Order: sequence, then C-alpha cells, then structure tokens
Amino acid sequence: MTHPTHDDRPSAAAFSDANPATLTLPHPLLGYFLDAAEGRFPPVDGVVTVLPGLPGGLACSVAFTGHAVVATALPAAQVRAHRPDAFGGSLSPDFLRALAGPAGWIDVIDATLVRRGTGGTARLQPLADTDDHPRVQHARRLRTDVRVFGDDRGLVTLAAGLAGRTELSIELHRNAADGRGHGRSLLTDALSLVPEDEPVFAAVSPGNARSLRAFLATGFTPIGAEVLVRPDRTRA
Repeated sequence: MTHPTHDDRPSAAAFSDANPATLTLPHPLLGYFLDAAEGRFPPVDGVVTVLPGLPGGLACSVAFTGHAVVATALPAAQVRAHRPDAFGGSLSPDFLRALAGPAGWIDVIDATLVRRGTGGTARLQPLADTDDHPRVQHARRLRTDVRVFGDDRGLVTLAAGLAGRTELSIELHRNAADGRGHGRSLLTDALSLVPEDEPVFAAVSPGNARSLRAFLATGFTPIGAEVLVRPDRTRA
C-alpha cells in the first residue's frame, strides 16, 4: 500500500481558497498521519506547521516529536503570534484557548496511536439501537460514517475521524470492566473489521491508564498527541 510522502502530500496552498466543509480532496493533515503510520515523521525542527481548518468547523493541534501541526481557519500569522512551539507549547492551555476563542470548546489531550488492521472474517457483529449510548453520540459529533459493533464485552465504533483517518474507539460494558483482559480481546476482535494492513488510529487519554495499556498490549504504537477544538470567537 502506497501513501503520500512529505513531498507529494497535498499542500496547504491547494486549500487556501477553499471552504473546508466542501473539500473533496483529502485534508493535508491526513498525509501526516499516514506517513507516521509508516514510520516517516516530520523533521525535529521546532516548526509549527499551519494548515487549513477541518471540515465541520473544527480545528486541532497535533504534536509529533519536535514538530507540531495546527489545522485552523485562523491566518497562519495570527497563529504564530501566540508563539506556540513544537516541544509541547502547541498543546498548552493558553494556546488552545487562543485557537478556540473565548467561548470555544476544547477537547481533552489524547495520545495518538496507530496499528494495522488484521482483516479476515469479522469477529464482531453490527449493533443496533445504540443511538443513545454516550460513546456513540460522542463519535457522531466529531466523526463521520460511524459504525457500531460489539457483543457482551462492550461496543466498538469505527469511523472516519480526524482528517478522514480510519479511527477506532471502544467502551466496555460495566460488567466486563473487571481487569480480566476483556478490553484487549475486544480490541483484537475489532481489528478484524479493518482490512489487513490498513492503518487504523485511536485517540486515548493518557490518564485512562487501563485503556492505554490495552491498546499498547494489542500492538498500537504512539505517534504523537492531539486535541480537537470547536472554535467560537464570540465573547462569553
């Protein structure tokens, strides 16, 4: 499978006059994620790259080692005026508030993880009647093409997530959250829903140590950190 390199990734200039909500080309941030899945990372140069805003009016800040990528509708000069750096500053509370505006919503900072799907026979079946589940509602607020699978251990959402990447999340049912490996086994089965060798991403809060351990134990690799923002620049 061939993914865009840094040289042939769509450039920010190609999107500068476009409305992010109507873009048909992949968002340029997707190239960074796919490259990272292949072990190709941006240079450790301290640079903060500014890209156009995300569809749906969202923005984000993504930190790789020594290089940050910010997707926002704000002009690049305005972003850089807040002096974010690529060694943690792009995820600082002050910078994220500047990105969000006075009344904007800022999500939690997540570790960005990736591994490859296993394909084959699907080990989980689609779940119906999940519209009221908080995990599903959260996924549908931020992602598109959300599909829900699961069994008596818990549920899995599989969707087009940040910048269009394939994104997976899980939540155990209360009676399965007993530390007996149900999360790992559910994740392992969920990987069968993703075609073999296709990258699948997950965003996991570092403070949710049990979940993070489960993802790491099933072969997910940390590639960076991220936070989503829904800007609102009206005065509170």
